Amino acid sequence: MANVEYIPGGAGQNTTRICQWMLQVPHATSYMGCIGDDEFGRKMTEVANAEGVNVRYQVDASTPTGTCATCIVSSERSLVANLAAANNFKLDHLMLPENLALLHKARVVYCTGFFITVSPASIEHVAKHCADNDKIYAMNLSAPFIVQVPPFKKVLMDAMPFIDFLFGNEIEAAALAASEGWEGLALEEVAKKMSRMPKANGCRPRVVVFTQGCDPTIVAVGGRVSKYPVMLLAKEQLVDTNGAGDAFVGGFMSQLVCGKDIAECCRAGNYAANTVIQRSGCTFPAKPTFTWN
Repeated sequence: MANVEYIPGGAGQNTTRICQWMLQVPHATSYMGCIGDDEFGRKMTEVANAEGVNVRYQVDASTPTGTCATCIVSSERSLVANLAAANNFKLDHLMLPENLALLHKARVVYCTGFFITVSPASIEHVAKHCADNDKIYAMNLSAPFIVQVPPFKKVLMDAMPFIDFLFGNEIEAAALAASEGWEGLALEEVAKKMSRMPKANGCRPRVVVFTQGCDPTIVAVGGRVSKYPVMLLAKEQLVDTNGAGDAFVGGFMSQLVCGKDIAECCRAGNYAANTVIQRSGCTFPAKPTFTWN
């Protein structure tokens, strides 16, 4: 089809690709998901590997690779998704020795809220592994429906004691607040409340990060709230907001795995998001221009 770009996607994979791009160390990151045995799956594998991500896809020959059409109108996005094989990931794939080895070597593990609808058993296994081994486990709210649909909200709240870093945007944060009966509460207070919820691993406080588009990023650490400014962009430079939130988390994670403080994590996250929204889809130049401190 004319004027259509095909880009490897999925929220979690976008974040992994951005983190890998920021780090510029081959195979510093690994990603697991489920694809079909088809041309889209093969192309995605090829591109992700070329970008340096160590992908370990489960291949479901009975279902096509998931796709998502992103329609851009006046720099705003509308998504039409066919999840297909992306819905079919199983804990059995994670438990393969070669995949468990990756989990055991990882210092930080990130999961999207979307995955709650796919494999709660995988979430439970990984979350407990991280808590038991003093690793960082991070999760994204991903979409309002995750907290609005009771069975999905239950999986999230069951995982909450194991979550060290919780990410979301202002819309998802408001939906979370409503689901907890906190309607009308300022996002700073919502972040504070979430950061104070009980944790399985008491070695570190929970960090809650809420992005707000062009407004400052809200971060609550164990009940204490800070705000971090974003990189402002002229309207004519804005191309596509698709993947901005994923990019923020990828940039954030690139500093987190290197032991940087929250301010640096947010600076990197905002740099990555700023880069992506000036391009079509979750894409990026060959090398970042981010200055490491």
